[in-house]
Amino acid sequence: MSASEKLTLAKQLERLGVNTIEAGFAASSPGDFNSVRDIGQQIQNSTVVSLCRASKNDIDAAVDALSDAKNWGIHTFISTSDLHMKHKLQMEPKEVKSMAVAAVERAKKTTEMWNSVLKTQPQ
Repeated sequence: MSASEKLTLAKQLERLGVNTIEAGFAASSPGDFNSVRDIGQQIQNSTVVSLCRASKNDIDAAVDALSDAKNWGIHTFISTSDLHMKHKLQMEPKEVKSMAVAAVERAKKTTEMWNSVLKTQPQ
């Protein structure tokens, strides 16, 4: 989807009365950063959020992209399945928990609207 198409879709969602619009993943690329920023600047009634991993750099990118938005927030996530912790993150569960807590604390310092999603698999 182009930046223009994303903005058009966000405006349509706002017209429909959607409360929260996840505009993209600001830290993933300069193009996504710009799309999140542009959507945040133009949407007035909905809350615009950026998805981000539970990391300082991702949270900071989301904050930078949305700093001019009227209503904004952060959706942060981290993998918590045994497989992901061991092979993807190469961390122990205690370390992952600390990382998640640190991310939520950082997000709470920047915005009142944040959501933490612990990504796992059904057991």
